[in-house]
Amino acid sequence: MKYLIVGLGNVGDEYDRTRHNIGFRVLDAFAKASNIAFEDKRYGFVGRGRVKNAEVVLLKPSTFMNLSGNAVRYWMNEEKIPLEQLLVVVDDLALPVGAIRMKQGGSSAGHNGLKHIASVLGTEGYNRLRFGIGNDFPRGMQVDFVLGRFSPEDEKLCDERALVAVEAIKAFCLSGMSFAMCHYNNK
Repeated sequence: MKYLIVGLGNVGDEYDRTRHNIGFRVLDAFAKASNIAFEDKRYGFVGRGRVKNAEVVLLKPSTFMNLSGNAVRYWMNEEKIPLEQLLVVVDDLALPVGAIRMKQGGSSAGHNGLKHIASVLGTEGYNRLRFGIGNDFPRGMQVDFVLGRFSPEDEKLCDERALVAVEAIKAFCLSGMSFAMCHYNNK
């Protein structure tokens, strides 16, 4: 079985390690733990590897967040990956920093990257790993918050929790979404 694991984020040094780029960060942790190197390919940076008997294609779209669906659709078609073997790793304001929630389908909850993916794929029925970035910002300052960097304490927590997210992704690939949800949600 082959899986497409997509980490959402924005390319460029100015976005590196920002809250909105937590998807890239989780994929970087996965790649490091699995000795996978990314290559600059069409619509993104792509890495290939294995988790036991599962083949994984890691994708960090270079389309910027609001056009993520273009990269997802291209690589799903290119690799012939069905919807149920797609997992999108995304930042989530509704969760405390470092919280992980696996989810099958659902709304975009206002996230432009998820909105574009749903629009391009024609469905909201794809799998997600939502990674909490907190929501400690004044009214009207959401954009500055998500494009800002973590505090030193939250930075350390995110590094630790990214490793848990890596294990959740492996569980998704080896045992399916229901198993991953039962074992990694609320952990």
